Parts: sequence; C-alpha cells; structure tokens
Amino acid sequence: MSTRSRAALLSAMAAVAALTLSACGKGGTSGGGGNTNFVTGNNGIATAPVGKRDAAPDLSGTTIDGKTLDVASFKGQVVVVNVWGSWCSPCREEAKYFAKVSQSYAGKGVQFVGINTRDTSTTPAVNFEKEHGITYPSLYDPTGKLMLRFKKGTLNPQLIPSTLVIDRQGKVAARALEALDDTTLLKMLQPVLAEK
Repeated sequence: MSTRSRAALLSAMAAVAALTLSACGKGGTSGGGGNTNFVTGNNGIATAPVGKRDAAPDLSGTTIDGKTLDVASFKGQVVVVNVWGSWCSPCREEAKYFAKVSQSYAGKGVQFVGINTRDTSTTPAVNFEKEHGITYPSLYDPTGKLMLRFKKGTLNPQLIPSTLVIDRQGKVAARALEALDDTTLLKMLQPVLAEK
C-alpha cells in the first residue's frame, strides 16, 4: 500500500471513528454560527434558506437488498434521507414514524431513502426494515463513506440517526441530528414540499 493510500485510509478511519463516538446520541446543537448559511432552531432542526443551500453529494451505491440506487435520480422530488443502523435504539424508536410518513406521502412528490451504516452485514438491516414496516430503499454504507461525502460546514449528517431533507433541485434544505417523531419529521418536510 502506498503512503498516499495509507494516509487516505487512516484519514477515513479517523473520520468514521469520530462519527462512531458521536453515534446514536440524542442530538445536540450544531451549527448556525460562523460562515454557515443555516440556522438551528430550538426544535433541533437546522435549515438553510433557498439560494443558500449546498448541493447534496453523490449518494449512490448498492441497497441492503442488493439493488443499485442513485439518489440523484429523484431530482424534481423532495427527498428525505435517514441515516440509521439496526443496532441504534433511537433509530428503532423513530422507524415507525418514518414508515408512517413515507407511506402517507407516497406518490405525492416525496421519496424517502435510508442510509444504513455500521451494520456488518445486510441481514440485520433487512430484518430491521421488515420489523418496522419500512418499504423505501436504503443504501448499504457499513463504513460511513457516503456520510463523508458531505462537506464540513454544511447541513451534513453528524450523528446516527440523522435526517436530511433535500429539495427538488438536489440541495440540502433541512437537517435533524436526533430521533424524530412524525410531528417533527413533518415540520422538516412540509415547508420544503410547499416550495415552488
């Protein structure tokens, strides 16, 4: 392995380790200060106004059921991205709400996508989705590579669970860094869905 490859691997491992240390938390405050273009409200939802949003990075790969998925193919719809793991108890708490809201918004210009992370195989992830009635696709990202594609200082996923709402132009409009119930999830989704 070359020195450059080894350095890149160590850097990626350090980032995943940092994410692991903060994983499965009850949320926290991140960001409205500095040069960022987003504000964190007292409900834990950070938002960026239209015109000040960053494009979502490439979120593509293989799903937990072995299919190929590219989130960019949903451009023109509002996309809700939920980062989760079967091992994460706040993820288990919020799963029923994601199942409920995703089903009630099916065919209404909204696409839900999961990013399953830190599960060592797809088996527990598939079982988790069956148990909780999740019918939307989830990308399999065991090492957190998809989360590392988000630039620092943006509305990036920093904890597990994290939820992002991507607008119709493929830009990140809102983020929550904690488990959500259906009411809070709708507070994130509905304003972005109402945009013309």
